[in-house]
Amino acid sequence: MEMTRSFRIQKKSSTTQARTGLLKTAHGMVETPVFMPVGTAGTVKAVSPEELRACGAQIILANTYHLYLRPGCDVISGFSGLHRFMNWNGPILTDSGGFQIYSLAKISKTTDAGVEFQSHIDGSRHLLTPEDAVTIQTCLDADIIMCLDRCIPYPADEKTAEEALTQTSEWAKRCENTWKARSTNGQNLLFGIMQGGMFEHLRRRSADQLLEMDLPGYAVGGLSVGEPRGMMMEMADFSLALLPEEKPRYVMGVGTPRELVALVGMGADMFDCVMPTRNARNGQLFTSSGIINIDNARFKYDMGPADPSCGCYTCQNYSRAYLHHLYRSRELLSYRLNTIHNLHYYLNLFQSMRKAISEDRFERFKNAFDSLQEYEKDAS
Repeated sequence: MEMTRSFRIQKKSSTTQARTGLLKTAHGMVETPVFMPVGTAGTVKAVSPEELRACGAQIILANTYHLYLRPGCDVISGFSGLHRFMNWNGPILTDSGGFQIYSLAKISKTTDAGVEFQSHIDGSRHLLTPEDAVTIQTCLDADIIMCLDRCIPYPADEKTAEEALTQTSEWAKRCENTWKARSTNGQNLLFGIMQGGMFEHLRRRSADQLLEMDLPGYAVGGLSVGEPRGMMMEMADFSLALLPEEKPRYVMGVGTPRELVALVGMGADMFDCVMPTRNARNGQLFTSSGIINIDNARFKYDMGPADPSCGCYTCQNYSRAYLHHLYRSRELLSYRLNTIHNLHYYLNLFQSMRKAISEDRFERFKNAFDSLQEYEKDAS
């Protein structure tokens, strides 16, 4: 259908806003909608890049803030970028570090110049400017790089939200200037990030200001920061409708399987979240019939797989009883096997959604999935 510089819409749902697409990057094509496993420090916790590929990962996320502090651009540039350093030959998206600095608010200070922060590793002081954020991400040779933004918590008053929006827009322009000076032939795609808190008129203003720059893609930021789930979904729906249909739309840091299916129905294309990996390390497994906590005593003698309908390495080779034993014993293998399963679940969910959209039956898929009330009740 429509074609833009790096993104092509392939199929649209006739009854929802869901769509499939192809996103062209320097390290390969990405089929959307897509879930990006989070590899903050250049590694998705507990699994190797080879295992990520086996799970079906197309693109992963890494973080500018953490990689800047350790091991540093001087190390990674010696490998000509993050791909060779971590042995991942697929696309990589790097977050600008804005959210991490937001989460470390007690040791950071925002100014018009950028963000002054204290390293959580050794206490050293740093200033991260919009120019620095882009420079570091191009040093990492990320396929998709994010503008530095100012993320605020919930609740936040309108004045604070407006200040953050203004700063985010000004920083985006500086990021764009640096990106145009450093990136050649579309090697690194720059995405802008919408802010505005939980105020619709500010979200609209943020979108208007970002769209003036005509960037390769846009993200909805500032969600999942403490607001009620219903408010988050309403604001996501409102925000997505403000972004151009012909560009990839990225909802950052969300969420449960139920939320992801709903957001795809709203027209979102890209997602990242620590939930599958973090919850795996806490013994919580996502399955086709709901969420199970492998720590539960009822699994001690269970000889079946975590999910009988799952084709992942874990389910094909190990029983619930063994996974229960590993988790109870705090064996490192527990984290690996649980993580493989959860990532496979998330990535398979997106593969199923892409197929449903391509066959124009996404609404039926969503309605069937919504009947699994366990996801909304248990996921956290």
